[in-house]
Amino acid sequence: MEIDSKNIRNIAILGHQGSGKTSLGEGLYSICTGKAKGSIEKKNTVSDYLKEEKERGSSISTSVIPLIYNGYKLNLLDVPGQDDFIWEVISITNSIKGAVLVIDAASKVQVGTIKHFKMLRKKNIPTLIYINKMDKGNPDFNEIYTDIVNNFGKICIPFTYPLGHDDNFDGFVNVVDLKARKYNGIECVDDVIHDDKRAKIFELHNTICEAVAMTNDELLDKFFSGEVLTTEEIHTGLRKSVLNGELVPIIFGSATKNIGMHTMLNMFIDYLPNPNDLNPYKGYDDNGNEIVRKTLISEPFSAYIIKTIADPYMGMIHLLKIDSGVLHLGDEVYSPNNSLSFKITALFEMCGKNQTNCVQAVAGDIVCISKVEGLKTGFTLTDPKNIICYQEIKFPTAVFFKAINLKNKKDEDKINTILAKLQLEDPSISFTRNKEMKQQLIGGLSESHVEFILNKIKSNFGIEIESNEPKIAYRETIRKEAIAVGRYIKQSGGSGFYGVVEMKFEPNDESIFTEEIFGGSVPKNYFPAVEKGFFESLSEGLLAGFPVIGVKATLLDGKYHPVDSNELAFKMAAILAFKEAYMNAKPTILEPILKVKININNEYIGDVLSDLNNRRAKVSNLVDKEDGTSVIEALIPEAETMDYVTRLRALTQGSGYFNREFNAYEEVPDFLKDKVIKENSLLR
Repeated sequence: MEIDSKNIRNIAILGHQGSGKTSLGEGLYSICTGKAKGSIEKKNTVSDYLKEEKERGSSISTSVIPLIYNGYKLNLLDVPGQDDFIWEVISITNSIKGAVLVIDAASKVQVGTIKHFKMLRKKNIPTLIYINKMDKGNPDFNEIYTDIVNNFGKICIPFTYPLGHDDNFDGFVNVVDLKARKYNGIECVDDVIHDDKRAKIFELHNTICEAVAMTNDELLDKFFSGEVLTTEEIHTGLRKSVLNGELVPIIFGSATKNIGMHTMLNMFIDYLPNPNDLNPYKGYDDNGNEIVRKTLISEPFSAYIIKTIADPYMGMIHLLKIDSGVLHLGDEVYSPNNSLSFKITALFEMCGKNQTNCVQAVAGDIVCISKVEGLKTGFTLTDPKNIICYQEIKFPTAVFFKAINLKNKKDEDKINTILAKLQLEDPSISFTRNKEMKQQLIGGLSESHVEFILNKIKSNFGIEIESNEPKIAYRETIRKEAIAVGRYIKQSGGSGFYGVVEMKFEPNDESIFTEEIFGGSVPKNYFPAVEKGFFESLSEGLLAGFPVIGVKATLLDGKYHPVDSNELAFKMAAILAFKEAYMNAKPTILEPILKVKININNEYIGDVLSDLNNRRAKVSNLVDKEDGTSVIEALIPEAETMDYVTRLRALTQGSGYFNREFNAYEEVPDFLKDKVIKENSLLR
């Protein structure tokens, strides 16, 4: 079915884990297709099709559900609610300009709800709020509404009002159109507005009309003069207010009973933006000049990869949001991120795991391509004759690490390829090899995230991995100057070895080699061998076997033999000189210091700062933001961060998060030095 760009809506389904996002998508899918509704309990939903999702009973990967409703195409994106997959929320909201935020009526506003709402507001994404599970536990309208207003403000206004008999939810009134709908056990049918609800409903209707009137001076005069606004005036004003972020409509319903579903579908069309409503996308041409693309088919083609999937049968699948122009099967496409040109040989849309081939995709739509290597989430695709490159997304960095060992050594040839594919799928994953510690590290956003990755490797690729605590990559250095002589003299018949050096070692910002030789005590052609010996000796200090940094070595004097001297002799002499001087140069242990940025709600500042103090952290900055949150910037020893992601979540009731990066090495305090040396003595 050919769809005009203006009839496309892209809607992210967000909310705290367990709020019913997948059930909502399932209900909308059933209504639009007429197919039987799946359920999480039966493990047969459209969007949660992965083995891991069925086992967990929750989403772990964004799924697309394209629907056709009244001539419109609605691309629903069911996004995971768990913090371990927050990068997916970041990626999807970077391109999608419409959202529905799902709230569990019993739990009301939760930590994940607040995080997602703040992200939507920050990115100016028009949003609807769906209060789900109104049929369970007799939830109270006033309590729910008050909780929403307290957390999100008075811009949130009910567009529907729940109805029920004997406190059992079975329908609602559309406050905008003043129409009642009742669930009869099979579907929602027209009902009447009962007298006991009339006052409240007209009060809410009047609130909506006032909000509409504020969008236009003529409507404002009309409203305050007592004239009734027409239905068209109300809908036009509401659309403008929702698109501008001045209003956030609230819908009450039940996804399992399809209550509120048709109203929501119509609100997607009426109140959420079509591609023609969007501001132009900013990017850069191949000369670095800023250019823009409007979401129109008349513009040159450009697209953004919002997700990459490693499929065991089709290889890498890339989910595209078409930002401008038209993409055809067979088109030549260019990616400026890695200067890759290729032809589109596979173009299709996905509905859960099911694929439908396409011949083209227009501006504003979401489709997939495959059979292309070298692409990843955040890359731009563009017309090679009209190049534009959009800015890549900054994803959260890994903050929790585990060292991994393969149970079967035969899997070593496979693991690197597998890890690379997983990293394309999830850009918040980190894989590094620590040569000094002889460990391969896997990092994620939490302990449960890392465990999920390891389980995925086992279930999808049949590779079993053991994990244990990572070792800290300490360093050694010296604190005072020391001079020593190194002699490497060996005679064994025929040519021998003869090299003698006198060297000075002193602290320095970086490790360097110099010489101050006067005369010919050491020929110049042996200087490189002495330098090589010095740098080889830095690979292992004598305190605990850690690499040595920050040493300046100066060759002062030496001796050579015209027959027995050679490069090996002088290299070994330099190593012996270093070992001789090392313990006299007051060696010490250095620990890696990380720079962290911690995002928290203001109410937790005291607890977080106190905990940082106990972790030997140095707070460098505290930024108070307008949204009631703060960012703490601090320097903290890596050894103190092993459990920090878990501790921070406990201190902030799950709302806090942080990023980290290496900053520098600093000396380990005296009270910890002996412990570090003892624990790592086996490395020598």
